[in-house]
Amino acid sequence: MRISILWFLSAALASLAAGADKATPAGPGIFWRDPSDIAQRDLIYGQGGKKHAPTQNAKFTFDKEDLKGTNPKFSVKDADGTKWKVKLGVEAKPETASARLVWAVGFTTNEDYFLPKLTVDGVPEHLKRGNNLKQADGSFANVRLKRSEKGEEKGGIWKWRDNPFEGSKELDGLRVMMALINNWDLKDDNNATYDTEQGKLYIVSDLGASFGTTGESWTHTRSKGNLEQYRKSRFISKATPEYVSFGTPSRPAPIFIFNPHEFFSRVHLEWIGHKIPRDDVKWMAQELSKLSPEQIRDAFRAAGYSPEEVEGFAGVVEKRIAALREL
Repeated sequence: MRISILWFLSAALASLAAGADKATPAGPGIFWRDPSDIAQRDLIYGQGGKKHAPTQNAKFTFDKEDLKGTNPKFSVKDADGTKWKVKLGVEAKPETASARLVWAVGFTTNEDYFLPKLTVDGVPEHLKRGNNLKQADGSFANVRLKRSEKGEEKGGIWKWRDNPFEGSKELDGLRVMMALINNWDLKDDNNATYDTEQGKLYIVSDLGASFGTTGESWTHTRSKGNLEQYRKSRFISKATPEYVSFGTPSRPAPIFIFNPHEFFSRVHLEWIGHKIPRDDVKWMAQELSKLSPEQIRDAFRAAGYSPEEVEGFAGVVEKRIAALREL
């Protein structure tokens, strides 16, 4: 009985800390907030808003290189001492757009921003990764900047199969969102918890493997931010009166059997997109339908895509939302 009382007190305090937004009651911590203002949300700037957005002329100082994951990354600090994680390469654009759409429907995301050019003081002459992406003048092109809130501490990871929100419509809604954007890299390592003044946040912290194929491909240029692959990929794979299944995530390409770590880390993830309760899918469809065509396009504009790419990606997203609404 005492444990139950403490659990409800924890959930109530998290809800109060969230201000006007309402935290999901599915478990302790903050996983989803009721976005009563979806139609007014600014998808150019996303969760961090314009006030936290870096400017093209902002001054950054190199901190340290991050060797985790597959994409080159390093951290920098701005003039105010705020820490930012810089991601280079093919994931920078899709991650920025994905974060906008996931945040728009109520899920917490990192404060991600895209810059077409970033100049950093103090970068080592030879980075262990990403040195080939350095421009002649020492700058870096097409980067994603992830802002770290002062006082924010990363607490660890959360698991898709074992978390406080199992069985909730909110977790099912997040599964729908991962299928909507074709985010196939759903390893538990790509989920994070953060301890903040608002409470404990549960986030999909890596959304870079989006808007391409439904599973890992033999080349990153096909599997991430590839309009042609995203457009022709399978979205809804099966629908019954009770459940809906999606094409993402699918198994990695057979060639990865020669890389056992990569293959077996993703080979059993298909369940995340399978047999999602139809009512929960329709609930997320209702939330997505509140987004305007302009907002959807803003998510891709914020990521530095060309006008043709913006229209192309947004068109696929709109068709997918329409397919969900027709269920």
